[in-house]
Amino acid sequence: MPSKPATQLETFPNPAPRRDYVVHIEIPEFTCLCPLTGQPDFATIVLDYIPDKRNLELKALKLYMWSFRDQGAFHEDVTNRLLDAFAKATAPRFMRVTAKWYVRGGIFTTVVAEHRKRGWKPAPRVELEHFPSERSTRG
Repeated sequence: MPSKPATQLETFPNPAPRRDYVVHIEIPEFTCLCPLTGQPDFATIVLDYIPDKRNLELKALKLYMWSFRDQGAFHEDVTNRLLDAFAKATAPRFMRVTAKWYVRGGIFTTVVAEHRKRGWKPAPRVELEHFPSERSTRG
């Protein structure tokens, strides 16, 4: 039976709740409709989050994203609706949704929305120097 769009997000228990770690998801084929013209809008949605007790299940996420295909919404609205739905489903320590909208009329738009769990403080960022591998330095 073919898949269909769905409005329900599913989650699963965080397999490592004892530590902060980042889940990075890129959705390069997001589509919805311009609420003014009805023309399709295309975006790459980037989701970065630090889970607390729940993680997003990817197949359900794919079907959820598909449910926007025939909806009209402004870029800012869609981005914030996505963040609200993802944060409600998972109650993460931190979450950021970045929506990179493709050019329309010569204009690119990027919308970034964030959620932080009350009282959560990130650990200090560690910067590691990257050295070229031996393989990449050979002619």
